[in-house]
Formats: sequence, structure tokens, C-alpha cells
Amino acid sequence: MRIVFLVVATGLLACCDNSRVYEKNHDLANRYWLVQETPTFDFIVVDNQPFTLYCNLRNSVDYPYSRIFINFEIKDSAGLVVKKEMINTFLFDEKTGTPLGRSGLGDIYDQQLLLLKDFSFKQKGTYTVKFEQNMRTDTLHGILTVGLFVESPVKK
Repeated sequence: MRIVFLVVATGLLACCDNSRVYEKNHDLANRYWLVQETPTFDFIVVDNQPFTLYCNLRNSVDYPYSRIFINFEIKDSAGLVVKKEMINTFLFDEKTGTPLGRSGLGDIYDQQLLLLKDFSFKQKGTYTVKFEQNMRTDTLHGILTVGLFVESPVKK
């Protein structure tokens, strides 16, 4: 009975996320993000439909600030920079200090930070997204994971 439930649940979850094109996460050692550590992700674009890109971020309550600044850079397969920007977002409510995001286990929270919405790549190929923490410290405590999530519009 349990096996049947697991198979059905897995099937339902898989069919609900047909917009996901790519998702990969990079776990940071020792629960901190060093300034020289630049998680990099490669994904393939096979058509010119619009995509929405997110930065997956997992943080703990040990994170010492209310918000975070992250630079991201997208390069095409020829190594040319397609887009380069800085995002900043709050990980904790600025007034109450309450953690934002989805709670996972205990003191860990998951965030999905919007990078680009409905962004069309000009050509097919492999694209590389690189993340850099842009805080005023070399060691950013309380950041556990950085990742990339790419989705396309759901086709009906």
C-alpha cells in the first residue's frame, strides 16, 4: 500500500512541474559563502521562447543581515556576456527580524529570488550563469546553498 502511494505521489509531483527547464543547487561548505566562491551553472536553450530565471537560496537564522546583495552574470556559449546585474532582497523582515521564505528544517529557510522574467535568449546553445555574493565581508555566514532555477511558460 505504501509503495502504491509513493508511486502515485511521485507521479503527481512530476506532472505538476512541467514548466521546469533546469534546476541545480550548489551546497556551500561550512554554512558560509566565501567571496571568491562563485557558483556557476550551465543550461541549454533549445528555442527562443521566454524563460524566467531564479536564484535558489538557502539560509539559516545565523545569517547576520536582513538582506543580501548578489551579482549574477549570464554568458552565451561563445563566452559573451548576455546579462549582468545585481539583485538585492530581504531574507528577514526589516522591522521584526522574522525570517522570510519557506521554512525547511528548524532554522533553515528557502528563498527563490527572481533574476529575469520572460527573458528570451537570442540564440540556441549552452548558457552559463555565475553568482557572486556582493556583501562587505569576505565570509558570509548563514548561507548554505546557492542555485539556479529556470522555467518556461506552461504549454497548454
